[in-house]
Amino acid sequence: MKINYKKILANLIPILIGLFFIYFSYINTTINERNEIYRNLKNADYIYVILSVFIGFISHIIRAFRWKLMLNPLGYSPKTHNSILAVFIGYLSNYALPRLGDVIRATVLAKYESIPFNKSFGTIVIERAIDLFLLSLLIIVAMILNFELIHSHLHIEKWNPLLFFIILFFSLILGYKLFSHLKTSKKNSIIKLLKFLEGFKEGFLIIFKMDKKITYLIQTLLIWSMYLGMFILIKWSIPETTSLSIEPLILAFVIGSLSFFASNGGIGIYPYVISLVLINYGVSKESSLAFGWIMWTSQSLMFLICGSLSFFILPLINKNN
Repeated sequence: MKINYKKILANLIPILIGLFFIYFSYINTTINERNEIYRNLKNADYIYVILSVFIGFISHIIRAFRWKLMLNPLGYSPKTHNSILAVFIGYLSNYALPRLGDVIRATVLAKYESIPFNKSFGTIVIERAIDLFLLSLLIIVAMILNFELIHSHLHIEKWNPLLFFIILFFSLILGYKLFSHLKTSKKNSIIKLLKFLEGFKEGFLIIFKMDKKITYLIQTLLIWSMYLGMFILIKWSIPETTSLSIEPLILAFVIGSLSFFASNGGIGIYPYVISLVLINYGVSKESSLAFGWIMWTSQSLMFLICGSLSFFILPLINKNN
């Protein structure tokens, strides 16, 4: 059997990135700073952390209901409990390998609901495309709200709106030409990218084919409002971050969300990038790192507990399958 070193390396890199940032955070803090981080963690108001976890938990329940709505136009109506358990198992699996959770979710419904893997997985791809679109909108909002900070870091001396729109116009033309060229490519990586973009397009089209379009849109907005809400709640768990306004919190939220693409479950890198943002708004290194670790640990523990329980519960309530 031929060993696929490329695949092994692709799976190892996210883990190594996470471990690197844990080590990097450690060597870039003094003993006193680490003691202060520990004090922040110890003295945090965990009522807000529990509320944050609860909101996160509800958002994932809603995600399961939204998934069912996407499967209905295909002629399938999985049991609600199986959809919920599959979602939590999927999130837990992402800590082992990036995006493994999406495969596991589809596999669960294939086994217990007899829904063809390719069809359920297709809805997950569409779901991810829609979520990526919403995250992109939040990134734009974060950039607008934090324009001065971004402006200062990019060292732009003068803002010229006309130049911006000219660059945008030609970038769109260039992007169209590039996309047209890529459509004729035979490279496997390019074909995969084009399939994902096609899924992005289908994601919006399937919404208009649904009987409950408004319900789907409300659920989508609820999920992302809860994601943002559970993040904002953490600011009240640490005294130094209670006065933070919405601008740095949205910026930290979107950058933290992007870190999940870099390592398994955002391990290591998530608290670090959150700290980088909050430090720019006057929060100390100790409090900003504590904020990141509280947010990451609380949500990760929820996935560990709910995902592990789902693994055990799923076969028990589906004995006849």
